[in-house]
Amino acid sequence: MISKNTVCLWYDGTALDAAQFYAKTFPDSTVGAVHRAPSDFPSGKQGDVLTVEFTVMGIPCLGLNGGPAFKHNEAFSFQVATDDQAETDRLWNAIVGNGGQESACGWCKDKWGLSWQITPRVLTEAFTGPDRAAAKRAFEAMMQMTKIDVAAIEAARRG
Repeated sequence: MISKNTVCLWYDGTALDAAQFYAKTFPDSTVGAVHRAPSDFPSGKQGDVLTVEFTVMGIPCLGLNGGPAFKHNEAFSFQVATDDQAETDRLWNAIVGNGGQESACGWCKDKWGLSWQITPRVLTEAFTGPDRAAAKRAFEAMMQMTKIDVAAIEAARRG
């Protein structure tokens, strides 16, 4: 069944590779139907993979092999709430270790240029909690990080 709202992500011929990586890396992620082009198109030939239906952590997505015209940027990202340092490390290392790149404050990019925020729940709780001084300390600690260090956020939160 086709979802009423699906995130369409543009790739340059690598939608199936990306979908397969997401399915093996993130829980509740799968690769569904692969649709091939019925005829030649500007960036491909008849029979090439045109679209891939997949889910990322339960979110329905469509990978479109639209060619080189458009690139991913930080205006769109997946934010992944992690439960602990082990989960944070596993997801971060999977993305960065598969040709991705680190960025600041828990952000990284996968090798296809898609941005990810690997955000431990403790960080979100620190920002949204009633203790504004603790929120400020946790925020300032986060600003010095690439991958989020849960123990350092908890220590900053405690003061």
